Amino acid sequence: MQKEVALHIGVDKSTYSKIQKGLREVTVTELTKMAKLFNLSVDQVINYDENLKPKEIVIEDKSTLEQMELIQQVDEEDKSTVFKIIDKMLTTKKI
Repeated sequence: MQKEVALHIGVDKSTYSKIQKGLREVTVTELTKMAKLFNLSVDQVINYDENLKPKEIVIEDKSTLEQMELIQQVDEEDKSTVFKIIDKMLTTKKI
């Protein structure tokens, strides 16, 4: 997950690791991208309380690009299942 977040906010994995450890400050742009990725407000990221769960992510409310980004975050087995379902639906529609 660390690699994916780093890629999404435009930094390398080691830089993101430093951000997580508090060794490097996050820029406003990086913070904004991070908030969008996790479907949180910037305030929720800054004042994150791990005891409060973020609201449920509804994939239908996302653009196609955002949907693909969310799919890329799931584990490989689930990702494979999602793509098999899509392939099946597309194949069925063509027939």
